[in-house]
Amino acid sequence: MTIATAIRGAEELDREREPTDAESPACRAEGCLQEIHRNNGRALLRFLRGLVSSDAAHTAEDLVQETMLRAWRSIDAVPTEPESQRRWLFTVGRRLAIDAYRKRQSRPTEVALFDTEPAGSGNGAAETVIAKLTLQQAIARLSSSHRAVLVELHVKGHSLEETAAQLDIPVGTVKSRAHYAMKLLRDALRG
Repeated sequence: MTIATAIRGAEELDREREPTDAESPACRAEGCLQEIHRNNGRALLRFLRGLVSSDAAHTAEDLVQETMLRAWRSIDAVPTEPESQRRWLFTVGRRLAIDAYRKRQSRPTEVALFDTEPAGSGNGAAETVIAKLTLQQAIARLSSSHRAVLVELHVKGHSLEETAAQLDIPVGTVKSRAHYAMKLLRDALRG
């Protein structure tokens, strides 16, 4: 046997012993995490949406991501049995939701910039009268069909289907007229 043959044989043995990319621990963890998310992701999201307030819909999605990140970081601690695995994920998600709630409670309430009104020198009563007059003029400019839809929906409190039956038009037309009528009113009040 020559030295070159021995070296090639040793290299082949080394290649056989080295894990391939598909067998590396990172790839195994990634595949395992994909399976965990596929099997439990939707149920976890529904569970977490029930725990967080409805005004923070993105919070539940963030919590699912954080839960999956925790699972990936400690993939060896995640049970392999499906029921135990789901219980583990729900426990981690619930604890993360509790931590997020506590964090929000410990901080002062955040106020968006557009929610604040500048300290003005205006009279509140005068602004109310102007807004009322502007709204009345905008309603008067609406077509009778648009106005009728708004009256049925917002004054009489009828549903879309009831309004459609009352005005003898399709539900889609009710939706369209209500949308465009409200858009015109909003534009009038902004302008």
